[in-house]
Amino acid sequence: MPDQIHVPEDRVLEDTVVAPGKPWSRLLRAGEYLRLIDLEGQQAIDFLCYNADDPLDRYNAANTIKLNGNIFLGKGSSLWSVRTRKMMTITEDTCGLHDTLAGCCSRESNAARYNVQDTPNCQDILTRELETHGLGERDVVANINFFMFVPVSVNGDIAISDSRSKAGDHIDLRAEMNLLVVISNCPQRHNPACGFNPTPVRLIAYR
Repeated sequence: MPDQIHVPEDRVLEDTVVAPGKPWSRLLRAGEYLRLIDLEGQQAIDFLCYNADDPLDRYNAANTIKLNGNIFLGKGSSLWSVRTRKMMTITEDTCGLHDTLAGCCSRESNAARYNVQDTPNCQDILTRELETHGLGERDVVANINFFMFVPVSVNGDIAISDSRSKAGDHIDLRAEMNLLVVISNCPQRHNPACGFNPTPVRLIAYR
């Protein structure tokens, strides 16, 4: 791997590659880090996090947008909870402009937008992974899409556009509280979120 994504071995808690259309989750303690690496470029990662001690206090898109003063996330941005507690801070980012608006794809939204039925989708992937932690469908809230670009025009029009991420781009997030982190490596083939060709991502949890 390129030097810029190397983490010293004695600091690594987990280093794994997640195939497209697959989930991943982990408990992170306050002060630990998670690095998301887009191995081949243009691959969206649907991301949610929850207070590990009180899962009702989970990532909140509206608070995150308001308190960062921006609809895009990048280095220096923080993720905020329902109860306006800082959950994570982005400490490094080689891509920028990560999406807070578009949420996750679902069977129903794919059918409505693209007239395709029973497609693999992040709503189902996140739900199944959350069920392994005693949570479920009602806990899938408006999520972050790391490495996905959703520009907004001056009249409010939005679109899922070609991703800005390149092979090897990465983002580092520091946990500011004990967290459950859950992702879906997006399987979307009907819009540019994954360059119409979903690919693997690498995740490194580290001290």
